[in-house]
Amino acid sequence: MAETVTSGIGPESAIEMLKYRLAIVGAERSTVSTGRILADQIIADRDSPAADVSAMDGYAIRLSDLSHSNLLPVVGQIPAGQRPVDLPSEGVVKIFTGAVVPSGADLVVPREDVDEYADEIRCRESARRLVLGANIRLRGENARSGSVVLEAGQQLTPASIAAASSFGVVSVLMHRRVTVSIIVTGNELLDREVAPAPWQLRDSNGPTVEAVVTKYPWLSLTRRVRCGDDKAELIKGLGIALAESDVVILTGGVSKGDHDHVPEVIRQIGCEVVFHRLAIRPGQPVLGAVGPTGQLILGLPGNPVSTACCLVRIGIPLMAYVGGRTNLTTREAKLRVSNPDPKSLPLHWMRLVRRSSSNFGEVELIANRGSGDLVALARSDGFIEQAPGESGAGPWDYYSW
Repeated sequence: MAETVTSGIGPESAIEMLKYRLAIVGAERSTVSTGRILADQIIADRDSPAADVSAMDGYAIRLSDLSHSNLLPVVGQIPAGQRPVDLPSEGVVKIFTGAVVPSGADLVVPREDVDEYADEIRCRESARRLVLGANIRLRGENARSGSVVLEAGQQLTPASIAAASSFGVVSVLMHRRVTVSIIVTGNELLDREVAPAPWQLRDSNGPTVEAVVTKYPWLSLTRRVRCGDDKAELIKGLGIALAESDVVILTGGVSKGDHDHVPEVIRQIGCEVVFHRLAIRPGQPVLGAVGPTGQLILGLPGNPVSTACCLVRIGIPLMAYVGGRTNLTTREAKLRVSNPDPKSLPLHWMRLVRRSSSNFGEVELIANRGSGDLVALARSDGFIEQAPGESGAGPWDYYSW
């Protein structure tokens, strides 16, 4: 089969090329939990708020009462959770945050805007500037009964779980977790526990990919294996991984060396290579493919900085698509560089950075010696993506580990 030529495109185009060929995982009904991805809408089962309620502690009064300079009798109080009442014809009612505003009241005056006595109050000048409806949260102003509160494809957060809980949602259809297999290639790699000879390396890529996968609640690690640079072993391992996983991530073996078997094996077992070699640094040889039933196959370069950058920049968005998520970006912000240099490349350049401790909107470039510099990688918080042919302080898209 002819080699797939995509060396001129950037990471965003590569994601777009591949994602629509991938199968999205199915749904299951499950208790709402942080990090899972909704497969169905969450609908409001009642108005929010369900009644006109006070936005603060104070006094429910009529607008006409603000014109009185004399004392106003306090004829009752309404705590949160109490049935609504009518405002008496004479006087005001003490009310607490979240309590239903009594019928007949036009606004709520905060406690700090009145002088309080034993059983009466006097409105201060600041209270007289309040307008009709002040400090009242109107029924249905957040959401109407039957309206969509959360859309399918959203990832549940503590904030969205708060909303779901307020509308009585205990369980909901969510996309099942995306299963991921990791295959590490390279004859030179050993387990972390083994003392390597000078011509050998401890495997860092496998643990790196596993750490990223286990970080996301919508991903589930199926297996992590190492198969060296043996073509037959790779064919067997990839076949097993495709049979039991939605995603297979390989590290190493994607370049043009005599022992780089990944592209050939992927095609040999009936998978389609969609992109191979992108206009990026580090990680130019990265490969994206689709399996026989829509599985994502991602071949990451073997150098550790390339592995980490390509996994975050390309792999996570593609896995998010497989997981049913609608927001695919892993970009966190656009940040400026505090120590820019004049360097540029005709590529999308992912450069290791560290967040500034003094300026939230800035990062600092970290000196490194290339895509094999694990020490520089460890000192970084993430990377910026410098646009092709451009240089300077940015701002640039920032991605964190």
